[in-house]
Amino acid sequence: MSEPALPRFTVETAKVLAEVAHNRQKDKLKRPYREHVLAVGDALADFDDDIRIAGYLHDIAEDTPMTRQALLDMGVSERAADIIERVTKRLHENPDDYQAGIRYIAEDHDATLVKIADNAHNSLPERVKALAEKWPDKPPVTRYDEARPVLFAAVPVEETRKILARINPWLLEELDDLLDEADDTDYENLSYEDAPAGSPAAETETHRD
Repeated sequence: MSEPALPRFTVETAKVLAEVAHNRQKDKLKRPYREHVLAVGDALADFDDDIRIAGYLHDIAEDTPMTRQALLDMGVSERAADIIERVTKRLHENPDDYQAGIRYIAEDHDATLVKIADNAHNSLPERVKALAEKWPDKPPVTRYDEARPVLFAAVPVEETRKILARINPWLLEELDDLLDEADDTDYENLSYEDAPAGSPAAETETHRD
């Protein structure tokens, strides 16, 4: 006789589990930690269920006794568990090397999306101000700033925009500035001959009599 199938682990289940698992925890600013994990999950509403589930549970392996096997036993998919593991700092090769951890996360598309949402919530203006006041010598936000170019470069721009628009619209301007820096084309002095193949200018050149 086969075992009964596990009930499907839904996004809503992940949300409830996140609230319960982080219920008594506080963040660096002594605010309820569940607010952070719920905001990160909410920011991923434009993506598939595995990514959204990983968003709500992105800190569960970091900050609670919950193991990968326990998550799998509850019905969390292998893919969602993989994302959670990749964004869990204490499971990294060198947990104290924050930037190495960011580069490791950026090797995986799904984990990068979750980390962008996590970073963006930690970088909300009110949090940046409060963290800077609490740690004037070296506010934790410095490392968040340094991580963003690596994360933003690892996934399609439109996916990043969707996340930022939901969780931290103030970072959209920073994203545009980074894109401008990455595009070193000199548009003011661009001639038809220099235009990249397939661009409107190049097409015009090809079809001129």
